Amino acid sequence: MKAGGALALLAASCMAPRFAAPQAAPKHPIGIDDFLSLKTPSDPQLSPDGKLVAFVVSVPSLADNRNVSKIWLARTDRDSVWPVTNGTGSDRAPRWSPDGRTLGFLSTRDGSAQVWQLPISGGDPVALTSLSSGVSDFQWSRDGAALFLASDVKWPAESEIDRRNGAYPTDARIWTSLFYRHWNEWRTGTRQHVLRFTLAGDTVTDLTPLDRDVPTLALGGRDLAVAPTGNELAVTFNPDSVVATSTNNDVFVLQADGGRRRAITTNPADDHSPAYSPDGRYIAYLAMQTPGFESDRQRIMLYQRATGHRVSLTESWPLSVSAFAWLPDSRGLVAEVEERGEGVLYRIEVPGGKRTRIVSGGRNGSVQIPATGNFIVFLHQTAASPPELWRASVEGKDPRPLTQLNRDVLGQLALTPLESFGFVGAGGDSVFGWLLKPPRFDPTKTYPLLYLIHGGPQSAWVDEWHERWNYAMFASRGYVVAAVNPHGSSGYGPAFTNAVSRDWGGAPYQDLMKGVDAVLAGRAWIDPHRVGAAGASYGGYMIYWIAGHTNRFKALVAHDGVFNPLSMSGSTEELWFPRWEFGGSQLSPGARAVMEKWSPANFIAQWSTPMLIVHGQQDFRVDVSEGYQAFTALKLRGIPAKFLYFPDEGHYVLKPRNRRLWWGTVLDWFDSLLR
Repeated sequence: MKAGGALALLAASCMAPRFAAPQAAPKHPIGIDDFLSLKTPSDPQLSPDGKLVAFVVSVPSLADNRNVSKIWLARTDRDSVWPVTNGTGSDRAPRWSPDGRTLGFLSTRDGSAQVWQLPISGGDPVALTSLSSGVSDFQWSRDGAALFLASDVKWPAESEIDRRNGAYPTDARIWTSLFYRHWNEWRTGTRQHVLRFTLAGDTVTDLTPLDRDVPTLALGGRDLAVAPTGNELAVTFNPDSVVATSTNNDVFVLQADGGRRRAITTNPADDHSPAYSPDGRYIAYLAMQTPGFESDRQRIMLYQRATGHRVSLTESWPLSVSAFAWLPDSRGLVAEVEERGEGVLYRIEVPGGKRTRIVSGGRNGSVQIPATGNFIVFLHQTAASPPELWRASVEGKDPRPLTQLNRDVLGQLALTPLESFGFVGAGGDSVFGWLLKPPRFDPTKTYPLLYLIHGGPQSAWVDEWHERWNYAMFASRGYVVAAVNPHGSSGYGPAFTNAVSRDWGGAPYQDLMKGVDAVLAGRAWIDPHRVGAAGASYGGYMIYWIAGHTNRFKALVAHDGVFNPLSMSGSTEELWFPRWEFGGSQLSPGARAVMEKWSPANFIAQWSTPMLIVHGQQDFRVDVSEGYQAFTALKLRGIPAKFLYFPDEGHYVLKPRNRRLWWGTVLDWFDSLLR
């Protein structure tokens, strides 16, 4: 049996109770309270001896209205798991000291996020740092005598507001350049820098005193690495004069004291996630080739430190690598890729590039490899099983779970696996999607259909336990759920992924409509007259586009969608995005023509379908005004409409109380129109 098959079998078996109860209570569909009670593990980190893995466990708290996270430990040789932090605040980012005797982590127990350390032999955690701006990430020095911190610093040291107001602070902001916002936060007067914190003297040194965010805030990954010898760092930042319109991240190396900083990449596109090989010979990193395109295929590059020679390890591979981990002998890597609706792990030989699939089935990632190199630890999940820590041999054999954090809850839930299907889409290309039947499915009955449309647009629906757009939650009310990966989706080769750019309402829309036909064909248990659709970001755009081009849907939900590409192109903080997707800025006549061609705002005269709009005030990627415009159009046309507004959310709805409200409002909206 191949690794993927073994994972699928074990994932199903770990959901069952160990002992059958004489009169087990019937399983029920997942509800909002069930969903919010699940524990989510993340960020696994192996101890230096490979015997323990530290990881983060997050649980939504309605009482605190935040996701509360703590550090847990698991043994890698047997089923043994326990929490090691508690108390107020949240704990995350576990990082082992080089000798394995202490575990560093970030905690907000005293307010801002600071580095704390916990003795593994026993004892209470103690704070190591007390930076006024907090710490966003950190790495240990190789000798354990210092920490390399990623932290915000005030930049410049004195602002115009400081000079004008002095002792009378204000929440006002002044800016004179672009990239004054990122994602959901203001970045005026602030830069992220790499700081060296010496434990013995509590001294802090800014190693990157630049007018740049180092590591980068945008389009990066794991962007701070320490050389095996400890005397060098590798970081990623964007050196271009106008960062807001550029994807040109580069990898730089510098001495551990901040000296002799130099770029090791010259590629005008995105380079990031540097990682030293254990023998110190190479720096591997991820690289795109197309400037301005944030979703270009990512290749693994090898930089030979002695010669400066660079070579692509995956040039001939059509798949895009999202992350990787070195094998301890430096003769290979384990790469994470998205492939046809799954998150797959491959072993790649160095320097030859030979590839071997080792783990498939569901989504697999966050790989950790011990110094012995004989096994891997990773996170595994499917649409019917939330993430858990798994272990397998380095060849992908003998996979088994190390944690079963949600076994008791899952044992009470009626969850069904995804089913794949395919059809011929636009241009005669093969298109694939997922289908989920509702709990207690009965083929003699008829069910309404919920059709999900992903964002990105260069993204994909994957067999995973989605934390926000969870398939099982949509199916729980008795809906058949379908999720198609149209042109623009990732994991099906670069030509398919790149096809959406400058064609937003073209081939992807054709695929989605053909997908509805494919789902309905031969399935008498789906009612073709009770079909609803929902999408977020680009998916929200597509909901607006659908509203002006078909009346086959009876209910629509648009979350943070693009209503008017022309207005969005001037209000988004990610200015390279509309430049690539539409061929230029709003100042370019050609790009304006593309924006107008694919603008849902130009087709509101054909709108007639009831619509729920969701938008967050802190969404700087797609400004809330896009939702306002769409809602105004609906109401002026007399179409039933509702607006769900979150003043404290960005592009995603993350706070537990807001998530509870989101699910209740969205599902009730569909029930009112489709049930």
